Amino acid sequence: MPRSNAGGHRAVIRRLFRWALYLFIIFVVLVVAGILLLDTIAREIAQNRIRAETGMGVKIGKLSIGLLSPTVTIENFKMYNTAEFGGSQCLDIPELHVEYDVQAARAGKLHLRLVRFNMAQVDILQDKKGRTNFDQLQKRNAAVLAGKPPANTKPATSRSAFQFAGIDTLNLTLQKAHFATIEAPRQERNVNFGIKNQIFHNIKTEGDLMGLAAVISLRMGALSGGADGAFDGALKGLLR
Repeated sequence: MPRSNAGGHRAVIRRLFRWALYLFIIFVVLVVAGILLLDTIAREIAQNRIRAETGMGVKIGKLSIGLLSPTVTIENFKMYNTAEFGGSQCLDIPELHVEYDVQAARAGKLHLRLVRFNMAQVDILQDKKGRTNFDQLQKRNAAVLAGKPPANTKPATSRSAFQFAGIDTLNLTLQKAHFATIEAPRQERNVNFGIKNQIFHNIKTEGDLMGLAAVISLRMGALSGGADGAFDGALKGLLR
């Protein structure tokens, strides 16, 4: 082989090698950047989706998606009332941690191995007509579930048809509820639920979940003392 041709081939190989190395470095940088931005992108998507579904302001402090384990963790979740109820905070959830079953998810089933739910405070506001901020939310959710998004709103993206397949372990913390009326903000009440790291096992069906909600609502009624029917009803309504 002529010396000039051999030298030309070596030059081409060196250029190809440099380009391959350059592309590899770019690829690694993009992958690392994607991993670092994954949680941020997911957090923005989650906030936008919840706003579209509820019509209420939402802020998520941190959302972490496990890359090597099937986990999702949301920290410092806050939901805010609509302008009709003053735009104040209505829900404060310091932590929601979920460990899910990957195989079940691929089959369209929602099987959760562990749920850790910590609600610091729920604020229930009532207007002069007796309606609460959560009445509005429930009506909206009922309309969306029925396939009829409320007027003057953009429909959310299509829902995934996941079938509830149970929760193996539920670690539940409920701290406090605050109740007030818009017309008389000083006439407010607080209820401390006193539920901290309470463990529930083998919640198999949605009926089991509703049964658990009924037990908690009875506890709410006992804590409120039955002195305020509207207050008691509003608390129980959150779990229906």
